[in-house]
Amino acid sequence: VQLQASGGGLVQAGASLRLSCAASGRTLRSYVMGWFRQAPGKEREFVGVINWSRGTTYYGESGKGRFTISRDNARNTVYLQMNSLKPEDTALYYCGAAPVRSVISPMNSFESESAYTYWGQGTQVTVSS
Repeated sequence: VQLQASGGGLVQAGASLRLSCAASGRTLRSYVMGWFRQAPGKEREFVGVINWSRGTTYYGESGKGRFTISRDNARNTVYLQMNSLKPEDTALYYCGAAPVRSVISPMNSFESESAYTYWGQGTQVTVSS
């Protein structure tokens, strides 16, 4: 499986960006797709996740309120819509794919990087004040 993240850039505070994560190589219907970010000098942080087949989403503290995750089955692509961006959103954003091992797996179990099998290369988001 290859994951290709894109859509990052340099924007001013208050702007919006939509990141994309395109998957290829196999179907990911039994996976969740997560977004993480890592700012310089900080640990990777969970942003949110979407269950590919159900479309259900779950967000970490950094993703609640201003960020929305969606997916396009036809394009095999997951999106992270980021609104009202702040300088503290500046980070390298990664997408990852984690297998859903049980139908009762709680979404918060995907907050951990260790749940993920595949990773994209990251796309840089820089928000100026």
